[in-house]
Amino acid sequence: MSVVFITEQLLNGLGYGLMLFLIAAGLTLVFGIMDVMNLAHGSLFMGGAYIAAQVQVHTGSFALACLMAVILMAIIAVLVEQVLIRRLYKADHLVQVLATFGLILVADDLVKMIWGTSPMMANLPESLSGPVQLLPELYYPSYRLLIIGAGLVVALGLYLLVSHTRVGMLVRAGTSNRWMAELMGVRVARVFTNVFVLGAMLAALAGALMGPLVAVQIGMGEEILIPALVVIVIGGIGSVRGAFIASLMVGVVDIVARAFLPLLLELAIPGPLAADLGATFSALSMYVLMAAVLLFKPSGLFSERST
Repeated sequence: MSVVFITEQLLNGLGYGLMLFLIAAGLTLVFGIMDVMNLAHGSLFMGGAYIAAQVQVHTGSFALACLMAVILMAIIAVLVEQVLIRRLYKADHLVQVLATFGLILVADDLVKMIWGTSPMMANLPESLSGPVQLLPELYYPSYRLLIIGAGLVVALGLYLLVSHTRVGMLVRAGTSNRWMAELMGVRVARVFTNVFVLGAMLAALAGALMGPLVAVQIGMGEEILIPALVVIVIGGIGSVRGAFIASLMVGVVDIVARAFLPLLLELAIPGPLAADLGATFSALSMYVLMAAVLLFKPSGLFSERST
């Protein structure tokens, strides 16, 4: 194992973790503030990927594709929140899970009607299709650097929004004590709508950015939802700071485990068995991380009051 290979995998883990943060941040805000378990959050990620891929095919502009994905998913999120999610605020979590799971099925069928069942593949922007030399022997894909940069910028912007603006103050007030916030004149319904739309926009952006790297297909939202849920459990439900740190931890651990565990097992177990065991143990790595964190911090790294 060379230093170049190790550095590449760490950068891959950083990029994957930041994409997880875009999804988990909206999910943890929705759950922490609105107390709504939205299993359909991954469908917003899928919708952003499909819309961006379609717009890019027709216009050839990746920037416009990302912008349209975020705008259209924000509009859809407003409709979904007002028609369905608003009716679930006072329901128990089982009802919320069943309702939003039904929304997943509706979203998947709508995608089948519009785009069919065949996967789509978004193209890399020509200006970002080549590598960038970071070290004398390290060439890293420029598009993956864009993902890392975009994730860091969004994380910083979300931190400033939540911690240093009036909007963030209202969000934190709703997280801490919803009933008291209503008594103080906060329009909680509007805050809830804004939070849900913000989460949808972040998920759509993540989908648009991941489109050129993965197959855009039905079910991709459910696949990304599982690690996103692991992130919010590790970070602490309702905590953006916890979601950021946990996303980086999960991203790096998952990618590093997939890259190095099979190689390490081959030293002790010859043949294809090492590859099979490596793949199995790698898939379990983020759950082992979650169990280890919860063993010492049962409520996650940060409570929801430390948003």
